[in-house]
Amino acid sequence: MPEIPAIDELTVTLAHYLVVSGLVFGIGVVVALAKRNAIAVLMGIELMLNAANLTILAFSRFSSAFAPGEEPLSGHAFVVFVLTVAAAEAAVALALAVLVYRRRETVDLDRVNLLRW
Repeated sequence: MPEIPAIDELTVTLAHYLVVSGLVFGIGVVVALAKRNAIAVLMGIELMLNAANLTILAFSRFSSAFAPGEEPLSGHAFVVFVLTVAAAEAAVALALAVLVYRRRETVDLDRVNLLRW
């Protein structure tokens, strides 16, 4: 049976954050491109934005550009900005989905042709 490492040996590095972020982004791309439902496409886009946020925070945390003891808040501020934009995007997109559903009674992206004459 393999020996369990001590707690001090278990560290999360930048590579771990980037692997998780890449997996979340890949899942978001697959969901956004494979689904025909507008709500599922929006969920895929949100996954991609959250993966980008995770990458920004990881680089902010592991950056060596800051002096020892100085908190790297620029990455955190940028993440708050991205989350604000994502929330506004989700609110507008869900409002549009509700309006399209009221008019067409579907949110299937293949059947929605509101911009065609």
